Amino acid sequence: MEERWVMREMGKVLEGGFWKSTFIGLAITFFAGVCFSLFSPAFNLATNDQWHTLEKGVPHLNVYTAFFHFSVSCFVIGIILNITFLYHPVLNLPKSSLKAYLVDWNGRDRALLAGLLCGFGNGLQFMGGQAAGYAAADAVQAIPLVSTFWGIILFAEYRNHRGEHIYC
Repeated sequence: MEERWVMREMGKVLEGGFWKSTFIGLAITFFAGVCFSLFSPAFNLATNDQWHTLEKGVPHLNVYTAFFHFSVSCFVIGIILNITFLYHPVLNLPKSSLKAYLVDWNGRDRALLAGLLCGFGNGLQFMGGQAAGYAAADAVQAIPLVSTFWGIILFAEYRNHRGEHIYC
């Protein structure tokens, strides 16, 4: 009797969105963490060439040129991902269209402000990294600690959640 109950409850959990969305969310977050952990060393290599991959006589990229290429690539991948997720959303979100996306400006001013702050912060971080070293610039930024603080304290992301959400 107890085994059937466990199997029935596990079936509900596996069919329901909790485990599916949690595992997908964790996989996406893990991949994002890998990307974030590699982009600063890649930027450092682009400007300082510690591995001596440039041919003799080729000057190193300055921080402004590298930041320009970084910004253009962020813009391009942002457009590609946004259009892809509009028509093929993840986590059972509703499909949308480019027209609906362009017409709906409800709350978009905050998203634009967030993007401007992110771009400005990245530019200053890269310039500070060129001057003081990229390890110092990354240590000052402390993204995981700061974003966790904002999420828990200011936005109350874990308030009124059951324990299984935190421990999964």
